[in-house]
Amino acid sequence: MLLAVVILMFASTRSFAADNTLTDQEKKDGWLLLFDGQTTKGWMSPKEKTLPDKHVQEGSLNPHPCDYMLTSEKAWENYKLSLNFKISPKCNSGIFVRTFPLMPRPGKDVGFNGIEIAIDDTRTVGFHDTGAIYDLVKPTKNAMKPAGEWNHIVVTSDRNLLVVEVNGETVSRMNFDEWPEPNKRADGTVHKFDVAYKTHPRKGHIGLQDHGSDCWYKNIKLLPLK
Repeated sequence: MLLAVVILMFASTRSFAADNTLTDQEKKDGWLLLFDGQTTKGWMSPKEKTLPDKHVQEGSLNPHPCDYMLTSEKAWENYKLSLNFKISPKCNSGIFVRTFPLMPRPGKDVGFNGIEIAIDDTRTVGFHDTGAIYDLVKPTKNAMKPAGEWNHIVVTSDRNLLVVEVNGETVSRMNFDEWPEPNKRADGTVHKFDVAYKTHPRKGHIGLQDHGSDCWYKNIKLLPLK
């Protein structure tokens, strides 16, 4: 009996990793850990390639305050991004994909270079609410938990597709092939970005936005897709 309990405990520890680590199965499947929970290694801001340790807080990465966003040092193409996030009250933040933080366009902030998955302390389902592809696609549901609780989000950026899942529910989807014109959504309505997403680069950095309030991120993992 005791042996069985020990075996079960060992199996459990191998299946469920501690924060900011990979399980054996995740390693086998090819997942990569983008944040070690202790340092800012692998992350930068538009003006700082070496980030101060103040952004690491109790095993999580907080982009506030920084110069608009923290970004991955490496650019990625075709992947599944999985992470946990927790917001402060009235928080406004976001996760950026396919962004180019070190090459801002004249007169535009770096938000115009990438694509934002909105994170906001609201309960509605508009173009700027949690799970929205910011200003482009509304979420079908606001699946976020209240401020102060941890959420899980998965963003799949795969060739012409972008899919967002919040707490296990698919809430938004975008097919870039259906967006050939700047400032125009697939249904013909107007958005604010002068970008033709059909030809938008598929490769870019991952960003965690600082929009003036605390938002914490942990268990930041990436699975490259073939």
